[in-house]
Amino acid sequence: MQVIEAFVQSMLEQGLASKTRRDILTVLRSILIYAAGQGWAVSPGLYIRIPREPRKLIRVLSREEQDRLVSFLRRDMDCCKFGTLLALLTGMRLGELCALRWGNIYMEQRVIFIDATMQRLRVLDGDGGSRTHVVVGSPKSDAAVRAIPMSESVSDLCRQMEGCGPDCYVLTGTERYMEPRVVQLRIKKFADLCGLEGVHFHTLRHTFATRSVEVGFELKSLSEVLGHSDTSITLNRYVHASMDLKRSNMNKLSQAGL
Repeated sequence: MQVIEAFVQSMLEQGLASKTRRDILTVLRSILIYAAGQGWAVSPGLYIRIPREPRKLIRVLSREEQDRLVSFLRRDMDCCKFGTLLALLTGMRLGELCALRWGNIYMEQRVIFIDATMQRLRVLDGDGGSRTHVVVGSPKSDAAVRAIPMSESVSDLCRQMEGCGPDCYVLTGTERYMEPRVVQLRIKKFADLCGLEGVHFHTLRHTFATRSVEVGFELKSLSEVLGHSDTSITLNRYVHASMDLKRSNMNKLSQAGL
């Protein structure tokens, strides 16, 4: 059990997401229980407790906060501000934005094709230690490979910044990338300058999903735009109706005599 506890601690130190840790421990427990069933070992897997973390409150920008951020990003817009605004208007993931090149933005068809993601991974080196490397690869699932239709406002925005070659990254305007943790720091700086607290990249994605529901975006289409494999993920993880929308729906009940 001490080895397993040390392994769990190492995952925490690496900063792995809670879902990733749970998935790894679930597989490990299944392997140990199977080994015990075959008589190969006494299984400590029976005693592995899969941690459940309390559900975190998800930060969504109010309409006023959203307008404030959009106004800031449009002012003296550079490539990073453009990418941040593009993420807010399309709901793409951080790694997808970092890996996005201009060759994936089709102006005539008015679609953004997502077929890659960027992440910083920790890998073991030959000395028993570990280092992190930035890796660009395929998205996390088949559903994440998708074409995001551009609205008129998104299309106009892209035309303003268009001009780089197809191999240039959207966030830099060059063939040099900007890695996810740098983007996170930039977004925090943008939020601080706007007087917004508790804002990180996922706030943009949550806000996009929430605004989409508020305007009546059909759920299956929204799920596909977000790159989810199932609509339940969209509902449970990202869509959080605003108080105004809840109040509006409650008022509809009065029309039905309630």
